[in-house]
Amino acid sequence: MNAPARYAVQGLLYAAFIAFVGYFANAPTYEPLAPGYALVRLSFSHGAQRKEPCRKRTAEELAKLPPNMRAPLDCPRERSSVIVELEMDGELLYRIVAPPTGLAGDGASTVYRRLTVKAGRHHFRARLSDNVKGEFNYAAERSIDLGAGRALLIDFNAGQGGFLFRM
Repeated sequence: MNAPARYAVQGLLYAAFIAFVGYFANAPTYEPLAPGYALVRLSFSHGAQRKEPCRKRTAEELAKLPPNMRAPLDCPRERSSVIVELEMDGELLYRIVAPPTGLAGDGASTVYRRLTVKAGRHHFRARLSDNVKGEFNYAAERSIDLGAGRALLIDFNAGQGGFLFRM
């Protein structure tokens, strides 16, 4: 094939590739949510309380240990599972039991859920248990106006008082 024909075919292929990329850069249009709907996300990581409390070692136990391991307290590493419940307008959306991560069960429990809901005013109630007894020791309620196409993040941070509702 001679050089001018080769350049013409190469130009046509480049033009076809540019047209292909240009079309899919703009169409079909992507809508992450259907019209009239909003997104609710429940997402957090939390290290629950230990399953067993620390105990003080006796003098005999300490004497049996090597000098570099003579910590006065013996604290088991395993943590409780995190139990979280999320209600919207009085209806239970999620009841999640998240076990701790890690080989020894001593890591944080991680929760992520997403749900599309109709836009409008909704009343949310969130509860969390991070102890062995399963008692809910954190709770929060909020009434939030969710606009169409908006996203609500429900986060948890024990240091900031518990549940955080962010738009």
